[in-house]
Parts: sequence; structure tokens; C-alpha cells
Amino acid sequence: MLNDPKNKNNYKIGIISDTHGLLRPEVFTALQGSDLIIHAGDIGDLQIIDKLEAISPVVAVRGNIDNETRAYNLKKTEVVDLGGHTFYILHDVSRLDIGPSSSHVSAVIHGHTHRPDIREHDGVLYINPGSAGPRRPRLPVTVAVLNIKGKKLNAGIVDLKQDRIDK
Repeated sequence: MLNDPKNKNNYKIGIISDTHGLLRPEVFTALQGSDLIIHAGDIGDLQIIDKLEAISPVVAVRGNIDNETRAYNLKKTEVVDLGGHTFYILHDVSRLDIGPSSSHVSAVIHGHTHRPDIREHDGVLYINPGSAGPRRPRLPVTVAVLNIKGKKLNAGIVDLKQDRIDK
């Protein structure tokens, strides 16, 4: 899937969620240069994964609206090891089934609420990229970018309508 050479210390991970069948053109600009893209569920149309793979390899989980037959091949959770970090991916963080800090997880990546959020709890980074799909009243249209620089993680939210990263 992803080539993780031992001598590479820097990675860019694009994080997207809740596309609900809509892949906006701004996503390609925001996630360009990613070494990996993570889709945290509610894809809506699995052709979105195919299109994202034009940018980089994609790891995706199934969300609560992902009911088409091919979506059942997606797992509800995924674990990605990259750059010496472990990332636990699921759609709805309220269904978290592990203790991230005791499991040595660096970050939990999730979606579902459509509200972008980056926070740290018990030494674990929690990243919700918000919704990149159809606009919701009073909510921005966003994705997230996670940069790995050695042991350091730096995440930011990209407002697709503003094309800026808020850290």
C-alpha cells in the first residue's frame, strides 16, 4: 500500500470525511502532495475513493451511510502505522473500542459530526476533518492535513471555501 522507507521522517496525510457522494474540486488542491489520504467514512459513493487514489493511496473506513454493496468490503476501523506513529481510524468516535493511550496510538482519526476539531487528550491527538460533502447550515466545508516530522505531529483544518489552513 504505502511505501514507508526507514530513512523518511516527513509525511503529509490528507484527511477527509463525510463526503456523502460529493467530491469537490477544491479537495484535489487541498490534498495534493499527500503521501496518504484517510477517508473517515460516510463516503456515499465509492467512486470517490477511486478519484482520491489519483492523488495518493487511500485508507477508508465505512460510515453509517455507506450501504452500497462494495462498501461492505470496507472495515469499520483501520490501523495505519506510518513514520513511527500509529493511527486508529473509525467513523464515529463515540464507538471507540480501544483505549488509545494504553494502545500506543498517536492519533484517532474520525468523522461523523461534520464539525472540524483537533484536540489532544491523554497524549493522543484526535482529528475530525469535518465534512467535505454537501454544505450544512452554519458548518464549514473542510478537510484536515496531518504533517509528520519525525516524532512530531502537526494537524490543521483546511477550509475548502477559504483554501487556508487553520492550526
